[in-house]
Amino acid sequence: MHAVELALVADRAGLDLATIQDHPYQPKFHDTWTLLAYVASRTKQSHVSANVLNLPLRQPAVLARSVASLDLLSGGRFEMGIGTGAYWDAIEAMGGRRLTPGQSIVALEEAITIMREIWDVNTPGGVRVNGTYYQIKGAKRGPAPAHDIGIWVGAYKPRILNLTGRIADGWIPSLAYLQGGLGDLTEMNKHIDEGAVVAGRDPARVRRLLNISGQFTSSGRSPLNGPPQQSAE
Repeated sequence: MHAVELALVADRAGLDLATIQDHPYQPKFHDTWTLLAYVASRTKQSHVSANVLNLPLRQPAVLARSVASLDLLSGGRFEMGIGTGAYWDAIEAMGGRRLTPGQSIVALEEAITIMREIWDVNTPGGVRVNGTYYQIKGAKRGPAPAHDIGIWVGAYKPRILNLTGRIADGWIPSLAYLQGGLGDLTEMNKHIDEGAVVAGRDPARVRRLLNISGQFTSSGRSPLNGPPQQSAE
């Protein structure tokens, strides 16, 4: 079933959320941002999000304005799923910058800072962030989104899980990428909780989501699929 049709079914069923994968280097996929905007225009109550946006191919200050605009146009129904990137050969082939895992985590933290600064219209003056990977030199703030947009991070390793606890609003991993299956979740949640506590945050404020790939059958089982396909998840 096409992603738009799945999102419409989810919306009619009263589900809270419809999400779309982001693989900009896949020519057989629709552009995810265009698809998200179209889905938001066709649905009425479900929130929409990327699952998750590929940061290396999306400039954070421009992305912040796109996100706020779609949130305003959809009546406060957009959430921000974002990740450090993967498939670096494909990213580099599209003009993106190749980063090491550690560098990509620093870049993600800078990007989240920039996006929140752009949305913060109550602070006077322009946005200035002198990061290692992103530099913003007085960009005007706004627009403010219609609601307090959640930033959910796709994360699996201790350092980025810790970052999720420190500065993000949610965690959105995929079961297929957990090496130990559901058994990994307890240990990974500990890293998030530790990051939150160090930052003086209540760990319960970090929302936890999980992608379970596959199709439910009459037996009630959901076999895992192979390579990612673009769909509403």
